[in-house]
Amino acid sequence: MSEGTGSGTGDGTGAAEGGHDTRARHGAGSLAHRVPDLGALELLLAVARLGSLGGAARELGITQPAASSRIRSMERQLGVALVDRSPRGSRLTDAGALVTDWARRIVEAAEAFDAGAQALRDRRDSRLRVAASMTIAEYLLPGWLVALRTQLPDTAVSLLAGNSTAVAERLLADEADLGFVEGVSVPTGLDSAVIGHDRLIVVTAPGHPWARRRSPLKAAELAATPLILREKGSGTRQVLDAALGGLARPLIELSSTTAVKAAAVSGAGPSVLSELAVGEELTTRRLVSVPVADVVLARDLRAVWPTGHRPTGPARRLLSLTRS
Repeated sequence: MSEGTGSGTGDGTGAAEGGHDTRARHGAGSLAHRVPDLGALELLLAVARLGSLGGAARELGITQPAASSRIRSMERQLGVALVDRSPRGSRLTDAGALVTDWARRIVEAAEAFDAGAQALRDRRDSRLRVAASMTIAEYLLPGWLVALRTQLPDTAVSLLAGNSTAVAERLLADEADLGFVEGVSVPTGLDSAVIGHDRLIVVTAPGHPWARRRSPLKAAELAATPLILREKGSGTRQVLDAALGGLARPLIELSSTTAVKAAAVSGAGPSVLSELAVGEELTTRRLVSVPVADVVLARDLRAVWPTGHRPTGPARRLLSLTRS
C-alpha cells in the first residue's frame, strides 16, 4: 500500500469524516471501547520513532495494509487524525504527537504490569506443595515427582502425607496446591479428576487359617472378624466401611499403610490393604491374598483442588504427569 494517501490535516480535525463516535466523546460505555488496545498504541509509537508506516509494520511483524487499517481504526475510535501519510513517509499530526505521549505512558505501565505478572508466576513456579493420602504418597507419588523434577528442576516440592480427610483440610486451608485422595467420594469444597483406579484386597500372614481357605470369604465373615485397619478418615477405611455397611471391626487401628502391613506380616491378624501396597509381600509370600466373594473393594484415585481453582503452573504439570 502506498503511503501517499492523506488522512487528515495537521490540526487533527479531518479524521474519518462522519466517523466521530458520540458515545466516545461523551465518555459513555466501557473504557475498553474508548481506549485503543496495546497493539494499536505500540504501532503508533513505532510510526513516531521510525517515521514510516511500512517500517513500523515490519518491526511489529504485520503487513502494511494491516498497519494502515489499524491506524485508521484508531483514528475513528478517538475522533482525531493521528498520522499524515505522504510519499516521503508518515508524520504525526499535532494530535498524533499528543496521543503518542499518552500512549508511551500506557505502554510503559503495561510493561511494568507484565513484569509484575511474570514475577508472580516465577514465585508460583518456584514451589509446589502437595498433600496426598498415604497409599498414593508412598507408592505412586515418588515416580511422578521424579518425572516432574526432570521437567521443572528449579521447582522445590514439599509433600504432606496424611489421610484423605487431612488432605482436604490442607487444601482448604491453602496449605497445599494439589492433593490426592483415595476415598469413595470427593471431600466437600473440592473439585477432582480421576487419575487412576485401585483395588483393596484382604491379606494375612501365611500361618493364618484364612491363608489355607478353599472358598472365598463372605462379607458377613469379614465384618465379624477383627481386622488390622487404617484409622477413620483414611481412604482405605472409607472404602471398607462403605463395602461392609460400617460394620468393620478393628483389632488395631494404625495411621499408615506401612504400619498396617508390618502388623499383618507379623501375624497379628488379617488386614485390608491396597493392592499397590502389598505387591512385594505377595511375591515373597510374606502375605497371602484371601479371595472375597461378595464385597466390592474397588476405588478411584483422585487429584483434588479447591472448588473453582483449577491447578496452574507446577501443580498443573504434575496433574498431567499422573495421567500419562
